[in-house]
Amino acid sequence: MLNKIFFGIGTTLLLVSCVSPKIYNDLQAKYDDLKAENELLMSQLDGKEGNGSNYTVANLRKEIEKLNAEKTALAMELSATKSNYDRLKDSYDALEENSSSALTENLERNRKLLEQLEAKEKALAEEAARLNILQKKLEDRSKRVEELESMIVAKDAQMKKLKDAISAALTNFEGNGLTVEQRDGKVYVSMENKLLFESGSWAVNTRGREAVNALGNVLAKNTEIAVLIEGHTDNVPYSANGNIQDNWDLSTKRATAIVNILTENKGIPKDNLTAAGRGEFAPIATNDTSEGRAKNRRIEVILTPKLDEISKLLEGI
Repeated sequence: MLNKIFFGIGTTLLLVSCVSPKIYNDLQAKYDDLKAENELLMSQLDGKEGNGSNYTVANLRKEIEKLNAEKTALAMELSATKSNYDRLKDSYDALEENSSSALTENLERNRKLLEQLEAKEKALAEEAARLNILQKKLEDRSKRVEELESMIVAKDAQMKKLKDAISAALTNFEGNGLTVEQRDGKVYVSMENKLLFESGSWAVNTRGREAVNALGNVLAKNTEIAVLIEGHTDNVPYSANGNIQDNWDLSTKRATAIVNILTENKGIPKDNLTAAGRGEFAPIATNDTSEGRAKNRRIEVILTPKLDEISKLLEGI
């Protein structure tokens, strides 16, 4: 390489032999410098080769063998890494496929659950609306029940007051076959026949008329009371002659006689009065003794508060 350089320089010098001495001298100096540098480099190169330089063939072969070993190791590591990568990729693909399938199934299941939830919410809303209606009805009914209870309490108080008034009006007759009591929301005035009638008769005697008139005076002040007059007999068959057919007929005529006296009181509405004959079919004592038969022969005046308002409330409950 250096010889070629010198040859080129020499050729150049020949070609420029016709140049000026100054240029020639400059070129000659450069040539000498290059030649000296070449000799120095050659000597250095010879010295390194002689001293076991790293650039010997043996060292280069060892380096090549080392590099080949490293290459083989790297190739094996690459192969193992590639196998591991392929295995991981297969697992990932399978997992992704399974995940996609599971996701699809979950989405379908969630869709069905949402549909069920919407149906439940709709049913719940309908049930809530129905419950609100029932709640309103219950509140209305409770209010009516409260009103009804208030009316019943008021009616009971009214009937107690009426019972006390009747007891006070008939106090002179109590103990003479006359009793006054309150039960089941009603007032019962019971008068034995010995206070009102002679045996076998339906004509009211003087003492009995006084008692009926006293009762009528109280009823005239309580026009919201329904008055039922019932005639009762014992079980001894009626045998007297006349217009009476039997005990039932006699009990009816006696009840009607009491009604006739009450209608004489103009303060008592006639539509409040009802007469009924019960004969011997509603006894309050045994008919086996004279005392029991005397109790069964009676007039019962049953006083009942008019319940029109209560009936209306009951219809609404």
